[in-house]
Amino acid sequence: MINLRAIPLALAAIAAGAAPAAAHFQMMHAGPANRAPGQPAEMLIVFTHPFTGGPSMDMGTPEEFYMVHARGEAEPEQVDLAQYLTPIDWTDAHLDNVVTAYRASIPAADMRSLGDYTFVLRPAPYLEEEEDVYIQQITKTVFNVGGVPGNWDQPLGLPTEIVPLGKPYANWTGGVFRGVVLSDGEPVPHAEIEVEYVNRALDAQSHGWTGEAAIEAPFPPFENLSIRADASGTFTIGLPKAGWWGIGALGVGPDTEHEDKELSQDAVIWVEVTDMPS
Repeated sequence: MINLRAIPLALAAIAAGAAPAAAHFQMMHAGPANRAPGQPAEMLIVFTHPFTGGPSMDMGTPEEFYMVHARGEAEPEQVDLAQYLTPIDWTDAHLDNVVTAYRASIPAADMRSLGDYTFVLRPAPYLEEEEDVYIQQITKTVFNVGGVPGNWDQPLGLPTEIVPLGKPYANWTGGVFRGVVLSDGEPVPHAEIEVEYVNRALDAQSHGWTGEAAIEAPFPPFENLSIRADASGTFTIGLPKAGWWGIGALGVGPDTEHEDKELSQDAVIWVEVTDMPS
C-alpha cells in the first residue's frame, strides 16, 4: 500500500529535474484497453505530440519493454516483451516528418489469462537538442482481459511511476481520474503534470496517424494541459471526452544526468475514457 503521508521528497529535487520541453509524450497504443481473452495486441510505440499529430521524435532502442500480469491475489508475473519489438518508420499527421518508432506484435498466447496486464516501457533517453537536455519517459499502459480486475493499483517499483487510484481502463466520459506520482517509491509533492488527448486515430498498418483531428483547440494552451499534484503527490484530472489521455509527471525521476547532460526522467500513464450509453 502507498503511504501518502510519507516524508516528502525535497522540493529542490523537483526543481533540479524539471523538464524544459513540454508536450512530449511517449505513447504505447494498442486499441481498446478492455479485451477478450486470447486476443493478440498490435502495439504502436511512438514518441510524439498526440494532440497535434506531431512532430514526432526518433526513438532509440528501448532499454526495457515488458508486461506484468496480475489477477486477484495471485503473485504478479513479469514477462519480457523485447523480442516482439520491431523498428518502423512513423509518418506524422502532416506528412512532412518521418521518424523511427516501434511496433510490438504480442501473440494471443501471451494474453490468454484473465486479469490486468500492465505494459511498461523504459525508452532510451532522447536528446532534445534545442534545450540540450535528455528526456526519458518511463511509461505504463494497463489492459484488462475478461473483466476480472487485477493489481492495477499497485506500484511496480519503477524508478518513477504514476500509480492509479482508479482503474485506468474503466472511466466514463465526464468523470475524473486520480493518481499518485512516485519517485523511488516515495510520493513527489507538487509534481508538475501535463495532460494531453490523443486527437487522431493511429493506423497500425500504415504506421501513422489517420483521419482528421477530433477537436480543434481554441488556443494553443488547450493542446497540452498543465496541473500540479498536491503536497502528497496526488492529482485529479477531469475526463471530458472519450478516447485515450496521456498523463505525464515531469522531471520526477531519481536519475538527473545522462552522458554528462541534464536528464528529465518523467513518469507517464495512459488512461482510456468511454462514453456512457444513453
